[in-house]
Amino acid sequence: MKIALIGYGKMGKAIEQIALQKKYTIAYQVDYQNKSLVTQLTPQTVDIAIEFSQPEAAYGNIYTCLQQGIPVISGTTGWLTHKPAIEKYCQEKHGTFFYAANFSLSVQILFKLNTLLAKYMNRLPDHAVNIEETHHITKKDHPSGTSIQLAEDIIKNLPTKTKWINAATQDADTVGILSQRISESLGTHIINYSSNLESLELKHTAHSRESFAQGVILVAEWIRGKKGVLGMDDFLNFECN
Repeated sequence: MKIALIGYGKMGKAIEQIALQKKYTIAYQVDYQNKSLVTQLTPQTVDIAIEFSQPEAAYGNIYTCLQQGIPVISGTTGWLTHKPAIEKYCQEKHGTFFYAANFSLSVQILFKLNTLLAKYMNRLPDHAVNIEETHHITKKDHPSGTSIQLAEDIIKNLPTKTKWINAATQDADTVGILSQRISESLGTHIINYSSNLESLELKHTAHSRESFAQGVILVAEWIRGKKGVLGMDDFLNFECN
């Protein structure tokens, strides 16, 4: 497999290490210093583009790859207001686009548990809901894409909650997201339900970028030959009942 890494920061380098261990070829390493290389990618030189860049660059990177017939996997967050346009373009081009806010397989299980818990918490409507997310100080977007998905899944499954805000809250109709940026934290997400009588928490902590990088490479292996707009539910092929 010939891979183009678009975004060659810490995550890109972690993905590279896993790919090389599996004897795959890193055909291109693209970052802000040589970003024009994206326009040179072709299906003859690249099998898959893995895009972990910056929010302001993600849309253009993904669009260009799809335009040139390159399947794209992206984990960049902070650009998702433009995601519907990318999905539409992917369908028009009969291309391949896979997006996930988080490629850790254990986080995907957290998403399912979060949805299930929200359904059960319909029986306890007096509980406030807050998500606490902690990441490294260089992470530009806040809240994280993972915490936004957690909040939106709660809202879909808990009718008393109608919106989220990027702050802690005790409002009955709001999910609070408290964002913290400290040192070299790789990511902690805590979902907390609380009342005057009790508290209930779900928590995930990442200890290594390798957990995310492994997920990306597994998706890259799975996606070859597939078409359309895809995500983690397609890859994992499970549903929360």
